[in-house]
Amino acid sequence: MLRPRWAVLAAMILAAALSRLIPHPPNLTSIAAVALFGGAYFSDRRMAYLVPLTALLLSDLVLGFYRGMPVVYCTFAFIVWIGQYLQTNRSAPRILGAALTSSVLFFLTTNLDVWAFGSMYPRTFDGLLACYVAAIPFFCNTVQGDLLFTAVLFGGFRLLERHFTGLRETALSLA
Repeated sequence: MLRPRWAVLAAMILAAALSRLIPHPPNLTSIAAVALFGGAYFSDRRMAYLVPLTALLLSDLVLGFYRGMPVVYCTFAFIVWIGQYLQTNRSAPRILGAALTSSVLFFLTTNLDVWAFGSMYPRTFDGLLACYVAAIPFFCNTVQGDLLFTAVLFGGFRLLERHFTGLRETALSLA
């Protein structure tokens, strides 16, 4: 039987990931927030990765597959790992730092992938620089989306924990 905490965490992650299906500005999505949240709240490491990655995959099944998926999924898994460092201290400054770190990581890895394996930029230092410069407007949206969805997920669950004692973390919790 699913514990209420686990079910609510999974539902929040799925809902946030499915928000990618709603029209939105490019890169203003919940991807990093979902990964951070899963890493921060699922004490079972398998679930910390499995639930957010499955939610991302479900949204990608609807949106369609794309060339850079391996890099996105590896980055996403690394962000879950970053989120696991929030388990012992989910303070606002640490969450903010993790969200910004995730934004930068996603920007660096996905644009390196575009430069290295795409055909838009020459494989030179100037090409790499041009790729990162062209992606700056998308990075602004990434940061905004990461901060927005991180605040909604972490803040929303914190409020739920305060109002519903069955969602609070306990020593026996499987979440």
